[in-house]
Amino acid sequence: MTSSPATSEQATPASAILFVFCAGVLFSCLDTSAKYLVLSGMDPAFVSWVRFATHLVLVFLLFRGWSNPAMFRVKNLPLQVLRGVFLFGSTIFNFMALRSLQLAETMSIYFFAPMVITALAGPLLGEWAGWRRWMAILAGLVGVIVITRPGFVTFQIGHLYALCSTVSYCLYVIMTRSMSAKESPESLIFYSALAPVVLMAPAVPYTASMPPDLFHGAILLALGFFGGFGHWLLIKAYKQATTTALAPYPYLQMVWMITAGYLVFDQFPDKWTLVGAGIIVASGLYIVHREHRLRLKNRTVPNAEDEDLAKKL
Repeated sequence: MTSSPATSEQATPASAILFVFCAGVLFSCLDTSAKYLVLSGMDPAFVSWVRFATHLVLVFLLFRGWSNPAMFRVKNLPLQVLRGVFLFGSTIFNFMALRSLQLAETMSIYFFAPMVITALAGPLLGEWAGWRRWMAILAGLVGVIVITRPGFVTFQIGHLYALCSTVSYCLYVIMTRSMSAKESPESLIFYSALAPVVLMAPAVPYTASMPPDLFHGAILLALGFFGGFGHWLLIKAYKQATTTALAPYPYLQMVWMITAGYLVFDQFPDKWTLVGAGIIVASGLYIVHREHRLRLKNRTVPNAEDEDLAKKL
């Protein structure tokens, strides 16, 4: 007896959910550590460079670069470099935003990314969103406006940095999607770390600063582990389940960010941040719901196009 479509949709492996859960914890540790370092006086550019340098070393060891030529083989090197630049831009803008914003504020704005990706996928990839998803995108934009309140005293340069970080991340995701069919997963991970390390190396002598003590030094070196291992867990998760099936779980990261902000920095988001975050999360979950319904509708004719449709977030 074959399983029904509904049963098949609900069968998300527990291990995949656990991988996403752990990745969210690691990414929260990454942002918390970065905020701690930049508030101690370290330059965000140098902190970002060290994050990718340690990430690069971990990726080389994890994929056994000395015996894995697929990691170095590329079809289009300029696009690989540009993709790495977008990922670095997302990181450095985020670290700059963390100087003045709470962890929960930057994460709330970051959660707008799925809506931006859905909007950009039309003109850049030909994956056009329907009117219902456009309404969800507009609702998510309202959530961002509630958080940033442009034109009011509460708007800060940190909000602008957070928005730039989100846009850079969205362009990185769009490029990843368009390149994944031609480039190997190993090369995509390797060059996304190598490009920022090489391109930013000339600026290191002007931005570098020694950690004030061993504790800060350990935190600085741990950034690459938090980021690199977190991305590796996501790759493991999405090998076991679709993007649609796992999409709601990253929103749990808001809980870890609020908790870390309170325990480490004695900060708790105000009511407007919580309201805006709620609107953005609801908008994102609606898009997830629409993709879920589309997958069920098209399950009767399963093919590669259906799977691609399910991954449009």
